[in-house]
Amino acid sequence: MPLSDYPLLSTIDAPEDLRLFPASRLPDIARELRAFLLETVAGCGGHLGAGLGTVELTLALHYVFQTPEDRLVWDVGHQTYPHKILTGRASQLHTIRQDNGLAPFTKREESPFDTFGVGHSSTSISAALGMALAARHTGRSRQVAAIIGDGAMTAGMAFEALNHAGDVGADMLVVLNDNEMSISPNVGALSSHLTRLLSGRLYSGLREGGKKVLSRVPPAEAFARRFEEHVKGLAFPGTLFEELNIQYFGPVDGHDLSSLVPVLRNLRARKGPKLLHVITRKGKGYEPAEADPVAYHGVTPFDPAQGLTSSGKPKPLTYSQVFGQWLCDAAGADPRVVGITPAMREGSGMVEYARRFPDRYFDVAIAEQHAVTLAAGMACDGLRPVVAIYSTFLQRAYDQLIHDVAIQRLPVLFAIDRAGIVGPDGPTHAGSFDLSYLRCIPGMVVMAPADEAECRRMLSTGLQLEGPSAVRYPRGGGPGVAPATDLDSLPIGRAEIRRSGRDVAILAFGSMVEAATGVAEELDATLVNMRFVKPLDTDLLRRAAENHRLLVTVEENAVAGGAGSGVAEWLAEEGRQVPLLQIGLPDRFMPHGSRDRLLAQAGLAPEGIQAAIIERLRVLPEQESMAAPAARENRN
Repeated sequence: MPLSDYPLLSTIDAPEDLRLFPASRLPDIARELRAFLLETVAGCGGHLGAGLGTVELTLALHYVFQTPEDRLVWDVGHQTYPHKILTGRASQLHTIRQDNGLAPFTKREESPFDTFGVGHSSTSISAALGMALAARHTGRSRQVAAIIGDGAMTAGMAFEALNHAGDVGADMLVVLNDNEMSISPNVGALSSHLTRLLSGRLYSGLREGGKKVLSRVPPAEAFARRFEEHVKGLAFPGTLFEELNIQYFGPVDGHDLSSLVPVLRNLRARKGPKLLHVITRKGKGYEPAEADPVAYHGVTPFDPAQGLTSSGKPKPLTYSQVFGQWLCDAAGADPRVVGITPAMREGSGMVEYARRFPDRYFDVAIAEQHAVTLAAGMACDGLRPVVAIYSTFLQRAYDQLIHDVAIQRLPVLFAIDRAGIVGPDGPTHAGSFDLSYLRCIPGMVVMAPADEAECRRMLSTGLQLEGPSAVRYPRGGGPGVAPATDLDSLPIGRAEIRRSGRDVAILAFGSMVEAATGVAEELDATLVNMRFVKPLDTDLLRRAAENHRLLVTVEENAVAGGAGSGVAEWLAEEGRQVPLLQIGLPDRFMPHGSRDRLLAQAGLAPEGIQAAIIERLRVLPEQESMAAPAARENRN
């Protein structure tokens, strides 16, 4: 149904329109908002379950806080679809995550209500604290609230920010959106009632007045403080936050607007750092999503009446599935193998491994730094840890990768998923830099498979090494080369010639081998599947430089510091003057959209690769074509 079919929601172009309604109408608006969200996302795809769970919370926040002057800082952004709907973007919601459509997460350039750009978790409290301190510094009276999920609170960065907020006494609110706990009516009602009392002026006045009286009697004041903490520790799970000097309130039913609105009003008026513990349910209001929140976290278009259904057709094997099957086989063959992931079990293909090897499966939650150092500690005492992690998330553990793994030359294997362009999730999730930040680490072996079968062999190769290694592969599937079931490895630093040609040698890395195959045929060029980003196959590079007019590197990584830069450095060291064309991701952040379109924009589609090579050949000095007899040797 179009937006006009929702009589209340269609009148809301901004939160100021929402505030014109009496609070008694908010539940009706929530019903329309939830129905519109479900219908729209079912039609276009996107993140669903988290947004369904934050409908009432989002309404209450925009109803109480004077946004955009007051700042709402959302964590990660999966749950912000209701926020986008209420802030003037309802008519565009069907374009979300699509080419030239709405961004998948909050984006400052998209709306003044998007106060901070997000994508990675656990940043909201730090950003909100920065805004609160900026308001204090400039003398502004604006309020600031961070909305963070219970999963994101597992990251150390969140607690670093809370510790600082308590220390500086900033005027800010942290809303802890806890959606892992079901609420029984009696507990929810009781806790909501107590939270309203604790957040109100009466309790605050009694508390502060009592402090003033007891301050004249230090032993009595100390006893009262300990008694208060003891009672609250028995009744509420907020003792930890109180120890950080964060005022704790909750838990409160996050779907009960009659509780949320007055509690938020009370807390908006309170000074100092505060935390409101809100209980919500992922997928709220849509039974299939409530029953299976993992499946409905992110969806492709579907019929809400039918729910998610299987087409019945076998789907191509993804690189994540190749990794998952390999990990099970490797663990079955070697009891030292352990698998580690920072809250990416499903995305990294580890569901079956977790079922079969529960004692050797470690999900550390959203704690990438801990994941890497945990692996280092395991490797110190004889285990063979495999860290399954997305390229963009490994960036968060770079110091641990260098300091705790590489310097100690520990045998930790990194299975790096989502390398290169990821498409709809945009620049925050793109794996654009891993070749650059891995290649410069001493002792690191870095591999990029051309297909699924080679991915498996590279994983086996890394597992056998006595130092750190990484295999990076893209999101989704590859050319469709079925992997074997063995655990065979590859010779270190050996490339593979896929085609021998004249004049041009295309040195393709990983996913770009497939893209360059047709180009090599069209141009009668030599095509090399480089396989190893570090160490490079310098013997092959030497022959290629001697027998071709132009060397071309192609990679799905930033050109700056990437695999092509490694080739350029080797040519400089050798003193070779052969021209080199480096093709890779441009020096800008690629937007969200379809993977194919973004590859074409970056010049990494076959047409763009071929055009770039032809243009470079056009400006090269005329030379006699060079046959490449040495390059015709096939090194399979």
